[in-house]
Amino acid sequence: MQQGWLTEFFRQNDSLMVFVNVLLQQLGLPVPAVPTMMFNASQATQSGQLLVLLMAAVGASLIADLIWYQAGKKFGYSVLKFLCKMSINPGSCVNQTEARFHRWGVWSLVVGKFIPGFSTVAPPVAGALGMPRTSFMLASAAGAALWAGLALLAGFALQVQIEAGLVFLSAQGIRIAAIFIALVLSWLAWKFWQKKRFEKLASIPHFSATEMSDTLKTNTLPHIIDLRSPALIAETGTIPHAMVSEVKQVGNAARHWSPNEMIITICACPGDAGAVHAAHTLRQLGFKDVRPFSGGFDAWQELSAQHPHLLVKA
Repeated sequence: MQQGWLTEFFRQNDSLMVFVNVLLQQLGLPVPAVPTMMFNASQATQSGQLLVLLMAAVGASLIADLIWYQAGKKFGYSVLKFLCKMSINPGSCVNQTEARFHRWGVWSLVVGKFIPGFSTVAPPVAGALGMPRTSFMLASAAGAALWAGLALLAGFALQVQIEAGLVFLSAQGIRIAAIFIALVLSWLAWKFWQKKRFEKLASIPHFSATEMSDTLKTNTLPHIIDLRSPALIAETGTIPHAMVSEVKQVGNAARHWSPNEMIITICACPGDAGAVHAAHTLRQLGFKDVRPFSGGFDAWQELSAQHPHLLVKA
């Protein structure tokens, strides 16, 4: 079968392409590595070549995971919040990531490679929670080997189909490029719509730190719903008298309160996203005065420097 230029390009740079692609994906860039691994595996003629590709993929994955692990260990949950800013759903990103990690334990690093986005945010959580480095590296290597191994085996098994596809891509390069550009533009438009939709949700009145300072003088505090995860609360401190809840469970948290009482929602997530969603949920349930705390838990920590009783450290 006639070889296309695209086939030759990948064939001459197989293990390097796999290494770079996997490294960039695991660092958080939107560059899927599975297609690259499958193609390069389809060009292999013996098991030794597959082993080299597997080593390149696992090595790249371990390097990226170790970088994020060390960042999580040094900077804690601030790294996770930074990563979650790039998430489609930043409001649930922090809590969902930690919930999965607690539910699955070390296995979250093994199966996490198959969950889009989770493979990048799991390592800093492991570091922030103090997971031993040896256990982390073993679990991370096992997950990378399983993930990359399946992709490489699939590519090797589909050699004929992939080869035909690459020849087609080489012959229809301009059309394929146009389709790709259209898909990218559609994705960007969708992301823009998501951003505008959230900005509309976030336009509801917030409760500022200044307002909280003034309220403290009256000795009549509003109800507070703390949307942070249990591990983050243990690490950074407890808000006295606050009701701890997940965003999806805020209705249960407020079920004994009067619809006319003020409720403040607070989270440790980008753009107060979780607090905004929780406030909207409570408003839909009939609570009339619900406001997200402006600036989230970071602003609350700053306020607690002036009012130490607002935060109880473990």
